[in-house]
Amino acid sequence: MTDLDAQDPLATYRDRFVGTDGPLVYLDGNSLGRPLRVTGDRLRDFVGGEWGSRLIRGWDEGWFALPEVVGDELGRTCLGAAAGQTVVGDSTTVLLYKAMRAAVALRPGRTEIVVDRDNFPTDRYVADGVARECGLRLRWIDVDTTAGVTTEQLTKVVGEQTALVVLSHVAYRSAWLADGPGLTRVAHDAGALVLWDLSHSVGSVPLALDAWDADLAVGCTYKYLNGGPGAPAFVYVARRLLDDPDRPLVQPVQGWMGASDPFLMGPTYAPAPGIRRMLSGTPPVVGMLAVQDMLALLGEVGMDAVRAKSVGLTEHAIALADELLPGTTVASPRDAGRRGGHVTLNHPLMREATAALWQRDVVPDYRDPHGLRLGLSPLSTSYDEVERGLRAVREVLDGLT
Repeated sequence: MTDLDAQDPLATYRDRFVGTDGPLVYLDGNSLGRPLRVTGDRLRDFVGGEWGSRLIRGWDEGWFALPEVVGDELGRTCLGAAAGQTVVGDSTTVLLYKAMRAAVALRPGRTEIVVDRDNFPTDRYVADGVARECGLRLRWIDVDTTAGVTTEQLTKVVGEQTALVVLSHVAYRSAWLADGPGLTRVAHDAGALVLWDLSHSVGSVPLALDAWDADLAVGCTYKYLNGGPGAPAFVYVARRLLDDPDRPLVQPVQGWMGASDPFLMGPTYAPAPGIRRMLSGTPPVVGMLAVQDMLALLGEVGMDAVRAKSVGLTEHAIALADELLPGTTVASPRDAGRRGGHVTLNHPLMREATAALWQRDVVPDYRDPHGLRLGLSPLSTSYDEVERGLRAVREVLDGLT
């Protein structure tokens, strides 16, 4: 244990995660988080209890409401969102489509969707599809891949034709931490809506969607929310958009679970009131259980403490990179106030280095161009783990040069 671990008030929480007592150095928590130990027990109990014993009765005993229950937990714990605005279900891609398509419909007559060229590929691909479907065009923002979109850049491209702005709160490549309230205000000044992708910030960086006056947001739950591979995503829609009597938000995938009376099974679709209208098919009940466990832990610790640990880990990684990795460039903001929960290090041999590190049970991620990405999950990553990982990077690069 390093001195930093000895001084870390959150160090003991690491023991609650599966695998942290082994030799594996896991530095990819922003791709897939470690499971909580309690989740294994919970899944076993669920199979034998709620599922195995109650069977179909489980829908009436809690499953039907679970997407909204977990959504409210998520909003309260991580999003800074009042109840009734967040729901869990579908994949991130599907919810991005639903949110984008619903948003542009709320701005009829406007012809543009604004998106930056370094946004996550899925966001760009979905935006392209929605633009073609609706006869709109994409307005691109060119950004530095070691940084992200600024208010100045957004101000230059939005205008009276902007229907929607699509932004990531934390850039997947650089970890650039966007100015949430500032960018939202710029879009609103132009009469546009904003859709935030929170996949790389939720559970790592405190959010305040209601205070930002945010419109819509989508995020996944398998990174810092430790929901497991394929865990369902979530969508937030501001209450003012849900309750607008003149132009209520309408999502494009009309399924029975988003209907006002799912079991009426009538000939026509009528949307449910509130956030439930964003649902389509049967809720992924099993996939929400692990998310609930992590939300309970985040609620116990508090997001401010989680963020403080995240900043400490990324500062430690940057300091070690400066010391141990000559010829390597820090491709993330050095200012902690502009950096999310990961650090990207660029070197011409990082692709080969990543493959070699995985063979040594040191698991970072790789992102072009030449980027070794260190996803440092605050509650399951130790300072010692970061140091062992960076020393292994040095050894691998020395062997490749």
